[in-house]
Amino acid sequence: MTKIVFMGTPAFSVPILRMLVEEGYNVISVVTQPDRPVGRKKVLTPTPVKEEALRLGLPVYQPQKLKNPEELQAVLDLEADLVVTAAFGQILPSEILETPKLGAINVHASLLPAYRGGAPIHQAIIDGQKETGVTIMYMVDRLDAGDIISQTAVPIEKHDHTGSMFDKLSAAGTELLKETLPSIIDGTNERIPQDESLVTFARNISREQERIDWNRSAEEIYNQVRGLHPWPVAYTSFKQDNMKIWWSEIADESKKGTPGKVVRLTEDAIHVQTGKGILAITELQPAGKKRMSAKDYLTGPKIQAGDLFE
Repeated sequence: MTKIVFMGTPAFSVPILRMLVEEGYNVISVVTQPDRPVGRKKVLTPTPVKEEALRLGLPVYQPQKLKNPEELQAVLDLEADLVVTAAFGQILPSEILETPKLGAINVHASLLPAYRGGAPIHQAIIDGQKETGVTIMYMVDRLDAGDIISQTAVPIEKHDHTGSMFDKLSAAGTELLKETLPSIIDGTNERIPQDESLVTFARNISREQERIDWNRSAEEIYNQVRGLHPWPVAYTSFKQDNMKIWWSEIADESKKGTPGKVVRLTEDAIHVQTGKGILAITELQPAGKKRMSAKDYLTGPKIQAGDLFE
């Protein structure tokens, strides 16, 4: 029976692991990232994949760095026939890619060759794409550059954000792997080389990408806000403090004026001029405060028309 090692870390990966077990595949071990301190109290917290693996009664291994020879050897000693990865979070050494007789495959949340890298969902939404998807691919010693085995497209709706698309793409990836895995195991699957002329990248989100530039259009900023929701969250400066912008809506797509200027306040929104159009901020988080609705924020004299976001 084919021996599978599963490698994954966040909630995105959990349904995929669960499917492998429910379908009767021989998952001999789960490899995930180490427990990390979470929250203000820095509580040491296991990864979602570790929690699911323990619930399923599977052995778990948590290497700090797979480049460490001892930790690498521990994975090789599992003698997997196939490695299945989904958002693991570390670059795999070539030995792990080359040793299993069926190779190493990855469930990647984009329609490759578009959006290679660690933040494909964020970047697709930030870029205003109307569609993304999932690719099952062979892993090689280059970032997301291996042959494509199968793909499925998933629409990005107007009010989708990174959190909602994570859920949609996790479900799509789980189903696609379920359909594809039998052909991988029996060797009848397709191998489609990626077209290098169509490659785009989605690097991990930088702090600079989180900051709102009010000179951009309302549509571009709206896409930025939802592309960074619910993590890491877009932010702006207001009265020399940073303010997180959790959600917004496009109020006008054409009006022009001073970018960043508060043009009006309504009961439940702060309307801000952008380089092109008006953006209505509906949910925010002032520095040192909790996330709140604009309606709650507007109960006090904290902001008025004419103020500037920077």
